[in-house]
Amino acid sequence: MSGRILKPGRYGLANLCVGDIIEIGSRQVTTREIDAFAELTGDRFEIHMNALAAQRHGFSNRVAHGLLVLSLVDGLKNQAPAQFSAIASLGWNWTFSAPVLADDTIFATIRVAALRRTSDGDRGIATLDFEVRNQSGATVQRGTNELMIYV
Repeated sequence: MSGRILKPGRYGLANLCVGDIIEIGSRQVTTREIDAFAELTGDRFEIHMNALAAQRHGFSNRVAHGLLVLSLVDGLKNQAPAQFSAIASLGWNWTFSAPVLADDTIFATIRVAALRRTSDGDRGIATLDFEVRNQSGATVQRGTNELMIYV
C-alpha cells in the first residue's frame, strides 16, 4: 500500500494516516564517527576499529556499529523537514540485515504502519516502519519504532 509523502511540517495523530511516508535523508558514516562511538560506548570489537581485522572476518572495510547506524537514523528522523509531534520513543524492534562499512552513505524511509489513541485520548502511539539502505540501494537495517505523539 502506498501512502502520501509528507511535506515539511509537524504531524500529530490527527494529521497522519497509515501508509504516510517520510524520506528522512542521508548521511555518510565516517571512520571518525565509528571511532567516536567506540570511545563513547567502549565497544572496540576489532571489525569496527581496524580495516585489516575487518578483512580477516570477510568485510572489505571497517564495519560501523549497528547501534551507531540506528542512532544516526534516529538523528536523521529528528532533522527531517517533516516531523512527528513526538513526546517519547517507547521502543525499537530492529534488525541489522547487512553491514554498513566506513564511508558508506545511508538513506532511510519511514512508513506509518499503525496509529492509535492512548487511553486518556490526549496522546497517540504511532508505529513507524523504517528501512535503511546504503548507496547501492541494499537494505542494511530495518525495523519498527513505537513513538508516543500528540494528537
